[in-house]
Amino acid sequence: MSPRNGGVPGRADIEQRAQAVLLGSAVGDALGATTEFMTPDQIRERVGVHREITGGGWLDLSPGQVTDDTQMTLCVARAIAASGGWDLVGIADRFARWLEGNPVDVGATCRRGIEEYRAKRRLQVPPNERDAGNGAVMRMAPVALYALGDEERMARLAVEQARLTHNHPLSDAACVAVGLLVQWGILGHPARRLRAAADELVARHPQFQFDGYEGGATAYVADTIRTVLDAFFSTGGFEECLVKTVNRGDDADTTAAIAGAIAGARYGLDAIPPRWLAALDPALRMELSSLASRIVGLSPLLRPPEAM
Repeated sequence: MSPRNGGVPGRADIEQRAQAVLLGSAVGDALGATTEFMTPDQIRERVGVHREITGGGWLDLSPGQVTDDTQMTLCVARAIAASGGWDLVGIADRFARWLEGNPVDVGATCRRGIEEYRAKRRLQVPPNERDAGNGAVMRMAPVALYALGDEERMARLAVEQARLTHNHPLSDAACVAVGLLVQWGILGHPARRLRAAADELVARHPQFQFDGYEGGATAYVADTIRTVLDAFFSTGGFEECLVKTVNRGDDADTTAAIAGAIAGARYGLDAIPPRWLAALDPALRMELSSLASRIVGLSPLLRPPEAM
């Protein structure tokens, strides 16, 4: 039975949508990296409407090359898959090894949190007003897949992974909200229910008010989420959502990575433009697909009770 008609999605559909979440996030990252730190006017002057994965940007990337958004997501996903369960130390250790490898890009708050873990082995940074950035939200997708079928677990794990680097109420709230939208998208909930979840976030935290949002798409987590939700709820498909997101410029790789995860869950694997998928490194495509299937297979929804 089709989940869009009120039934429960089958395992194959869930796995494909899980793959769309991770692949959608990666193509968003690669697409948005080109317009990162540009203004909408600059984008229009240079290319009109940016809709192809061309590389370049301030990091001078190769076409299809991804940034810290995907790399940190991979750290989370690999740790879950390797341990066969939740492994916060494993995630932190992978962040530390990733940072030691001199990545092409890393946010200041993420760097500070990882360096603190390396020095003190502490799994939670202290509360900090400067931690209201988007670096914890951009790596949420694997958490949503792993906890599919248990929203309370998802919310708890979302905050655990967030506070490795970011300890701020708005970051926490954004992580949980994005996780919920990804989960509900995979499960085929109607658009009105996804909208209700977004409206609930705004009711609790008015900083996330997104209707008709025309402000900056900055790394401040409220700006990021307003950009993402405005694009998602004002468009009707995966490509349209991501094109609108990346043409806002600013922190476009991260806004598009988050939008890609949500839109991938909602619209599915077939909705991701094949030309965008083809632009990614084949090994990365294969790994993301494999990790998505493995991680969602560990979720409460798909894992047999005796294996929990």
